[in-house]
Amino acid sequence: MRFSELKLSSQTAYAELFEQTRSFEMTNALAGLKGSFQKLERKGKSYWYFAYRDTDQRTRMAYVGPDEARVQALVAKFAEIRQDKPLAPAARSAIALGCTPVAPKHFRIIKRLAEYGFFRAGGILIGTHAFLAIGNMLGVRWLAGAATLDVDFAHAGRNVSVALPASIKLDVLGALESLEMGLLPITQFNGSAGAQYRNPKDQELRIDFVTSMTRDNKTVVLPDLNLALEPLKFMEFSLEQTTQGCVFGNAGSCAVNLPAPERFAVHKLIVYGERPVSERVKSKKDLLQAASLASYFSENGQADVFNAAWQDALQRGKGWKERALQGRSALISLAPDLANPELWAD
Repeated sequence: MRFSELKLSSQTAYAELFEQTRSFEMTNALAGLKGSFQKLERKGKSYWYFAYRDTDQRTRMAYVGPDEARVQALVAKFAEIRQDKPLAPAARSAIALGCTPVAPKHFRIIKRLAEYGFFRAGGILIGTHAFLAIGNMLGVRWLAGAATLDVDFAHAGRNVSVALPASIKLDVLGALESLEMGLLPITQFNGSAGAQYRNPKDQELRIDFVTSMTRDNKTVVLPDLNLALEPLKFMEFSLEQTTQGCVFGNAGSCAVNLPAPERFAVHKLIVYGERPVSERVKSKKDLLQAASLASYFSENGQADVFNAAWQDALQRGKGWKERALQGRSALISLAPDLANPELWAD
């Protein structure tokens, strides 16, 4: 067994948490800004504003409304929301019922980026945390391949495939600095901040930001996000046809963009074929995660969904096909029961 199916009550708890999270984030846009309400006098009348700092560290004032009962109630509700963490009870309920939470340290990072608008700006959670989130989304608990010390994110870079406002700006570096977790960007030879973050006193914690391969293989810099991205071969496969889910811990929940489960699995096989022998530990985890997802699709009568992603990979060229086949061969050696022809039909 590579996964256990969550009880209906657990699946319902996750579904309700996800809906509450999306509703909360959509109807409380100011909750992602770090600032405070201020009441100012204008020509003898009082008005409420929300003061915050933008990505250039300049103070901005967002107009809220006149000093009347409706606006006063909004100000009070906002303060209450921040203090009471309204999503925490639902998150704890989902955890108690068997859904898989994110480690507290990692959840703080993911949630802070969500608060700053990273996922609204096209950011995608990848790696093992995406694997865990996909498990909750599918209603299962993975039994292998779920341990990680890294927190991995991706962005389509300049090839954003989702509709975004042209004026959107956010500060990813500022978001990480605001956590006060000692995370520092690894500096490149040209002196600019790179796409990896470390804490010199906590070598086990690593944050990576990646994107699809570029022609010049250089780091992609997105000034409007104050973010650098490391280009990786074949990464675009997981950045297409993304979906949404939520990640959570005892402190609450946040909505994230995720790779489609079937594409995530096939991409893991391709990555296995690309990794050097020196990364065998990561390669084994790639296979375990791919095997878990392939088992899910096979056992739930959805082999055709997996196969559609598999065929897409094979049709992308010689290099893609070669690595995908290497990954499949290793997968079947590890899990002979997955030699299901419905999964691998050409």
